[in-house]
Amino acid sequence: MGSSELPVVGHWIGGEADAGTAGRFGDVFDPATGAVQRQVALANELDVDRAVIAARAAFPAWASASLAKRHAVMFAFRELLFARADELAALVTSEHGKTLDDARGEVQRGLEVVEFACGIAHLMKGEASEQISTRVDSASYRQPLGVVAGITPFNFPTMVPMWMFPIALACGNSFILKPSDRDPSASLLMAELLGEAGLPDGVFSVVQGDKDAVNALLVHPEVDAISFVGSTPIARHIYETGTAHGKRVQALGGAKNHALVLPDADIDVAADAIASAAFGSAGQRCMAISAAVSVGDQTAAALSAAIAERARALKVGPGNNDGSEMGPVITSQARERVASYVEAAAADGAEVLVDGRDLSVDGEGFFIGPSVINSVTTEMSVYRDEVFGPLLVMLKADSFDAGLELINANPYGNGAAIFTADGGAAREFRSRVQAGMVGVNVPIPVPMAYFSFGGWKDSLFGDLHVHGREGVLFYTRGKVVTERWPRRAQGVDYGFPTQS
Repeated sequence: MGSSELPVVGHWIGGEADAGTAGRFGDVFDPATGAVQRQVALANELDVDRAVIAARAAFPAWASASLAKRHAVMFAFRELLFARADELAALVTSEHGKTLDDARGEVQRGLEVVEFACGIAHLMKGEASEQISTRVDSASYRQPLGVVAGITPFNFPTMVPMWMFPIALACGNSFILKPSDRDPSASLLMAELLGEAGLPDGVFSVVQGDKDAVNALLVHPEVDAISFVGSTPIARHIYETGTAHGKRVQALGGAKNHALVLPDADIDVAADAIASAAFGSAGQRCMAISAAVSVGDQTAAALSAAIAERARALKVGPGNNDGSEMGPVITSQARERVASYVEAAAADGAEVLVDGRDLSVDGEGFFIGPSVINSVTTEMSVYRDEVFGPLLVMLKADSFDAGLELINANPYGNGAAIFTADGGAAREFRSRVQAGMVGVNVPIPVPMAYFSFGGWKDSLFGDLHVHGREGVLFYTRGKVVTERWPRRAQGVDYGFPTQS
């Protein structure tokens, strides 16, 4: 039991929920009120080991299950998710703080990956060639890895896990989810729904916890692969530690997503899009636009004024209020972090057009309003660092090439967007920009489930992105079989085999 009468969010191991063996618990807040509403069990090495043992024991039978059986489970899970989507979204709003509409959208984007995984029979197809040599045929296959784990962030407690586990499970792996301890409840509901869908016990586990659980997964000898989404310093640690212990790792890190606005762009269209991308979900999205680069003084003046107008009109309040367009940030520490960057920007000489610190909301929730910082330079900390909150910096460039150079000089390469009516400029931007996901008049270019999500440079450690075809490749390994059925002995041949 926890240290109070509050309900405890526990682990899911072997098809059952339990509070673990560690006896450690963390607080789960309601960001809209600042009150502790639940406690979450924090796993130790023994809890992680129990999950791995259950996953390893369940793996052989699940890996040998037919593709028809696996996609039947995914279809059933999809139907249950549809039926319980509002309940899942309400849990997200309760523990994360985002608006209900935003939470419903998150669940929907996760569902799209489940639907992609429902096509596993097609996705797992190999290739074959007959008569590659005399009476010799060859074929390739994709086979599951074994026990794989996903370590996911607080900002998307349903969508990011569903970027991972539906594909991993459909490919025949056992999966262990380590969700954020800030909003852990959605993970248990998804575990229950997978059980109802017919997934055998042990194939999917949830281990709640903090860095102790993460480090135990990274070094466990029976964990074959790790998927991670989070900040760049932690992504680097995940990648280096996991690979040093012989694991396949994909680690998606932080971002500083830019929007380049050209003089021919429709300012109102660009302002609507950039404000939505900067302040939606309180800026706590890895694909949020956090830097707008205007080409030319006139464009810069018009765009900054238009975005400031939208930021001042934005309605901030509890996520479950009908009129709220933006909810609180996840913790009081996150609120103070955003406020500190506004203060630092002003001290560095930037112009604070809209100051989110001025927001007044009744209660003790973790609210901070949107901030728009003008006249920012690349040397300022408010530009260099990933703030991860409702804060947008405005920069100027003298030309298209200068703006593109500014964007490419940033160490992050997650996403970038351009706003223009010039098809030639858009084509050149999409070709030359150093980012993994690019939007043309689209502010949040998150790929659909049948493509893959991931960045470049310090936004990705590893070779493969999540979901889509690359997700299937990550959770499987290739095998090529070459076979001959001779009618009689061919004789000994000590030469190297060649086509003949």
